[in-house]
Amino acid sequence: MTQGDKKKAFSIYLYLGALFITSLVVSNLIFQKFFYWNPFGEIEVFGAPLFEISVGILPYPITFLITDLISEIFGKKKANQVVIAGIFASFFSLLIVTVANISPATDWSPVNNEMFKSVFGNTIVAVFASMMAYLLAQFIDIQLYHFWKRVTKGKYLWLRNNFSTFSSQFIDTFTVVLLLCVFGEIPWELFYGLVVSGFLFKVFIALLDTPLLYLFVYLFRKRFNLKIGEEISLD
Repeated sequence: MTQGDKKKAFSIYLYLGALFITSLVVSNLIFQKFFYWNPFGEIEVFGAPLFEISVGILPYPITFLITDLISEIFGKKKANQVVIAGIFASFFSLLIVTVANISPATDWSPVNNEMFKSVFGNTIVAVFASMMAYLLAQFIDIQLYHFWKRVTKGKYLWLRNNFSTFSSQFIDTFTVVLLLCVFGEIPWELFYGLVVSGFLFKVFIALLDTPLLYLFVYLFRKRFNLKIGEEISLD
């Protein structure tokens, strides 16, 4: 690989990392709004309508697509680095929100203390729960992705993409809903319904992003003349 190609690859890696971090931070800031999507009619799962889920779930599939793409093209080490950077960015954004929350609003402020607190006041507990679940899920996703990559000798991209994502998404959904119930943010009677609903939604989106992963991997391999299973070293 030429020096110019290596610089180009590094720039792409930085942009992918930026998209990952932005999606992760935004998901933690908007999580308190819930929406419904009923493509199959009025169906309930353990007393919770399918699908009634937080808007914070919307950027999450993007993060798993990005880590799978980075894992495939740049390797496990670079994927782990992006996850760690995302966790750091999330906690840093939480610190900023906390400082903003305790700062008194002026009398003429368009957003008063009560309004700001109602939107961001519970962010600390939720972000902590989300980060613990997400940290566990992403590292498991990366480990499983490379496990299946070794087993299949770099073939069957769809298999490692979906098998790793399904497992990690279930762990993420189960853990974050459990922690939110433990901290009293969500009533326990909604636990099973939210876990099943959230997981099925993530599985549906994961299936949709598989063609995108194939497209991006194809473009990367063509641009940088990579063989199946070959990775770009940025070190």
